[in-house]
Amino acid sequence: MSSAKSASETPRSYKLFIDGKWVDAESGKTFTTPNPATGATLAEVAEGDKADIDKAVVAARTALEGKWSKVSARDRGRMMYKLAQLIEARIGDLAALETADNGKPIKETTYVDLPQVVENFEYFAGWATKIEGETIPVPGQMFNYTLREPVGVCGQIIPWNFPLLMAAWKLAPALAAGNTVVLKPAEQTPVGAMELGSLIQEAGFPDGVVNIVPGYGETAGAALASHPGIDKVAFTGSTEVGKLIARAASDNLTKVSLELGGKAPNIVFADADIEQAVSGAMMGIFFNQGQVCCAGSRLFLDASVKDEFLDRFKERAGRVKVGDPMDASTQMGPQVSEEQLNRIKGYVDIARGEGASVLAGGCPPQLEGDFQKGFFFQPTIFGEVKNSMRVAQEEIFGPVVSIISFDGEEDLIKQANEVVYGLSAGIWTKDITRAHRFARAIKAGTVWINTYNMFNAASPFGGYKQSGYGREMGKHALEMYTQVKSVWVDLSGKPIGWYGN
Repeated sequence: MSSAKSASETPRSYKLFIDGKWVDAESGKTFTTPNPATGATLAEVAEGDKADIDKAVVAARTALEGKWSKVSARDRGRMMYKLAQLIEARIGDLAALETADNGKPIKETTYVDLPQVVENFEYFAGWATKIEGETIPVPGQMFNYTLREPVGVCGQIIPWNFPLLMAAWKLAPALAAGNTVVLKPAEQTPVGAMELGSLIQEAGFPDGVVNIVPGYGETAGAALASHPGIDKVAFTGSTEVGKLIARAASDNLTKVSLELGGKAPNIVFADADIEQAVSGAMMGIFFNQGQVCCAGSRLFLDASVKDEFLDRFKERAGRVKVGDPMDASTQMGPQVSEEQLNRIKGYVDIARGEGASVLAGGCPPQLEGDFQKGFFFQPTIFGEVKNSMRVAQEEIFGPVVSIISFDGEEDLIKQANEVVYGLSAGIWTKDITRAHRFARAIKAGTVWINTYNMFNAASPFGGYKQSGYGREMGKHALEMYTQVKSVWVDLSGKPIGWYGN
């Protein structure tokens, strides 16, 4: 097993994974991906584009109509469970690679990301034998039943914030339902997905069932979304790109599911356990460097507890250890890229221009050695924020939280919902009736009460409004990867209608 240090320092090289083979891109092009903690090159990766997507789609279609269609549901489940076991056996080095590729702390990849990857493949392995049709009691001498069948060849485009976990969220239900896949990892973080290709081979999946084509969104991603040979597109990423994906797929009427951006309200009522709520707010905005679609980036504080809460919150934010993500004591690593770091800096300037005040952070930390070249930013808290400001309405995707005061429930619900997103929300209160009332009133796909950022493979996740449509995880994810066929059988043996003898 590789050590964390060697995983981050050894240059790697990856080809495309198409039809069970590792092949060069048709163009011969490659691109490099850096370690965001140091800026040093982590890997050189083949750069797929339309020609490679075409090859991958053909391979996926051939597998769908060939060997994969003959694999029983039981054996599909067994392959998926074996894949989960292979991943679990490599958690140490896969976690180190994920940290080197994305920048998130090794503690998170080891104890959060990779265990959830395993959990998702295990959970959906169990579903493979439980995707069933039904009989329908129609009138007359007729037998009517349904078949729930795979939707076909699935194009899956995953983001860079949870590279391996998002691959698992997409692949596991698709494979359980009997589909084949062309997966495009984010160009910022392709390493985990490419390592997964080798494990898929080892688990015994037939060639062409899973194809992995790294490349840029404008080329490989666009070709996948608009491909006439794709039956379903699944995308996780920004709302802006999600709209482009939906438009590209519309020409072929391709089924689409989208898990997009968020601007979650995280609400602290006066009766909340303040220490618990502070810990929840920290997890809500600083986990994964704030690069989380469901981050609690709008922190609504009851005016009567605002000062006490902020005193504790600022003190805790100031103690967050930012630095080497391979250090087990590090709590925040770098942002994923220089582009993302500059985006955060830009929003800090926008916030100041709008009249918000910096209560903590607001700039990169002072680090030493190779980490001076990394893409780090401090935990940042903005006060004096109005819900109408851009920093309260637009997704920053960084460790930046806006503090907004409230006095009454009616105005709070209005402000919480007054945003184009609807992915998640947090509620902190000891009043159980109020907690459930607000859970109903807030327009979001996930609501956490006295907790934050809790996920499980059995529980659905997805958005309202411009946070997308469709659900990841749980049995609801299978709805995105299956289609229903109705079959009618005449049991009477008599002519029907007006055209018999």
